[in-house]
Amino acid sequence: MAGLRSFSNYAGAYRHGIRTLMGTTSQHIPTWTGITQVRLMSVLSPQFEEAKAKLGSLKEDPGNDVKLKIYALFKQSTSGAVTTKRPGMMDFVGRAKWDAWNTLGKMSQEDAQNAYIELVHSLVGEEESKGEAQAASGQKYKTILVSCENGLRIITLNRPEKKNAITVEMYNEWIEALKEAGEDPNTVITAITGSGDYYCSGNDLSNFTNIDPSNMHQYSQESGKLLNRFVNAFIDFPKPLIAVVNGPAIGVSVTVMGMFDAVYASDKATFHTPFSALGQSPEGCSSYVFPRIMGPGNAAEMLLFNKKITAQQACDVQLVTEVFPDGSFQQEVWTKLEAYAKLPVKSLVYSKALTRDMEKDILHKVNDAECERLVERWTSEDCINAIVKFFNRKT
Repeated sequence: MAGLRSFSNYAGAYRHGIRTLMGTTSQHIPTWTGITQVRLMSVLSPQFEEAKAKLGSLKEDPGNDVKLKIYALFKQSTSGAVTTKRPGMMDFVGRAKWDAWNTLGKMSQEDAQNAYIELVHSLVGEEESKGEAQAASGQKYKTILVSCENGLRIITLNRPEKKNAITVEMYNEWIEALKEAGEDPNTVITAITGSGDYYCSGNDLSNFTNIDPSNMHQYSQESGKLLNRFVNAFIDFPKPLIAVVNGPAIGVSVTVMGMFDAVYASDKATFHTPFSALGQSPEGCSSYVFPRIMGPGNAAEMLLFNKKITAQQACDVQLVTEVFPDGSFQQEVWTKLEAYAKLPVKSLVYSKALTRDMEKDILHKVNDAECERLVERWTSEDCINAIVKFFNRKT
């Protein structure tokens, strides 16, 4: 979640990068592939033209690796093998695109067309199958799964192919799912977990979609408001809230854990809050809650110095309630939570209010202050520098 201010060549490269590589929506995919910017071959197969049109129908970001492959195959199909020089070090997006194209070597344009067609059709087919499965299951959310049985409501972050990275859509759905759980009289306990091998990898880079010099400050303000609503949903949640951490957790998925009533983790889970490495600052009320949970020194190592800790280390500093062997994690945790869900809901709600409500006003003020600081961070020169360096390492 970022809105970033223009400055010198770094910002130019950054803005170009987030528009052309990091964030893609259905209406931007054709532009991103360079379709309007290259001289097309005199003959392109009807199947190729059809695939080109279908690419624009994708609703989900296929990921940077796939987008680079699409770009390379399109260029090879329409222009042949790469003949230009590799872009300079500062053009990290240009270098990534050039490298992807160059890896195709002397692949013929016909073979590149066929590979492009096959790749696009597979992406469209996967998305259609996913949509059909979602419709058949009766789920109203796209990025999370929600179930409720015998008082136990489970919210599952459901983007396993993206390590459950949080998009703007997921933020909004997560907020709505918590609201629904809090108001549902049949929900006693609410648990949050992740599908696949990650609990949550933090913010998805597609959150940078459509940022340009004209709307950076506006996007930053909107992102701050969304984050504020997201954290408030945890502060105000009235019933017992449990994190079932099945794998690595990063960023805001970690910082809000201070407001859970219990955190159960697999021994394969890790916890990482790399804020200063990206020129940013803590959120999720962690600047207030973490020092009180784990002590100022341990909190500083995580929030200031980017220390990644294991599940056992997190348990030692009281961020995690209990650690389970990965092999028996799912069975042991859900058995425990099913027993909790049989407890009287009003007793749980009143008990939580007595233990938590005294600090609600403080937490809301902390949340406001953290979000205000982050809006400033997202539009700062050192944040842009840090993110440019991060992307350079990735590419």
